[in-house]
Amino acid sequence: MSSSKPFSRNTLLKAGLAAFLALAPAMAEARLGGGSSSGSRGARTQSAPAPTQTAPSAAQPMQRTTTPQASPSAAARPQAAPAPSGGFLSGGFGRGLLGGLLGAGLIGMFMGHGMMGGLGGIMSMLGLLLQVALIGGLIMFAWSWFARRRQGQPAMAGGMMGGQQNAFGGAPQPVQSAGFGSGIAGGAPQAAQTVPIKLKDEDFPAFERLLTETQLAYGAEDMSKLRKLSTEEMVYYFQADIDESKKKGVASKISDVKLLQGDLSEAWREGRDEYATVAMRFSLVDVTVDRATGRTVEGDPAKPVEATEVWTFLRPVGTAANAWQLSAIQQAA
Repeated sequence: MSSSKPFSRNTLLKAGLAAFLALAPAMAEARLGGGSSSGSRGARTQSAPAPTQTAPSAAQPMQRTTTPQASPSAAARPQAAPAPSGGFLSGGFGRGLLGGLLGAGLIGMFMGHGMMGGLGGIMSMLGLLLQVALIGGLIMFAWSWFARRRQGQPAMAGGMMGGQQNAFGGAPQPVQSAGFGSGIAGGAPQAAQTVPIKLKDEDFPAFERLLTETQLAYGAEDMSKLRKLSTEEMVYYFQADIDESKKKGVASKISDVKLLQGDLSEAWREGRDEYATVAMRFSLVDVTVDRATGRTVEGDPAKPVEATEVWTFLRPVGTAANAWQLSAIQQAA
């Protein structure tokens, strides 16, 4: 995973999470994540994961995350409508012609003929100006016609050559993901570019293993194990949930975790990291006990319960399947 300075990674993360958790209500569920939607999915944190057969409805949005809400891009902001054109007389040449006629009228008025006097002089001036206007219009039309031809031909040739370069060994342009939140439909780029990736067969058993091991480590309050299996952000949430249960004098006991059904929602590369979001339906024995007496407060130790959640995993680009870590948990709607 990408490294950063300890101050910017730890201090800012803990400060942001502490401010959020001070306002967040405690969750009743004992299992990992407290039944809430927490964590980060990179640039897709604020976007809904693609639905699957296991989780056909949209997953709940993140309730706890360190990823800020992306601000609208400049391309998405409404643009001011251009000022309407005033026609021929609104152009520079039209204004010049109008100014010439007005000037001729003023000269006539100063010569004692009045604004409309000196009809012969005015008509001769008007005829001269109309001739100049016709000649100028023809010159401008011919100039713009030749300019369009000069611009059109090289552009078409460049497009054909560009297509051949990409198709026969040229460096292809990066492709944005066509999944949720890709920005393709709206034409606005994402804050961080995401490129779809294809997972290998060995990745899916790794996700099942992480489902089981993280649940059991959470039930045992084994923070050392959770740090190996989860991102720093998720570990912080787990520690906060455990600390909250300690204040209440209760503990989560989790056992018999079994994956019943799972399928891939989306997988992508983003910078130096790879992400995979997987919908999973699983069963587990999930009970809450009193820390002092061991008495069951909630749940049935003999009766497993089922849950459907959408988990996101993260690993550095180029690493093996055992490098995946839990990055986010979202509840299925």
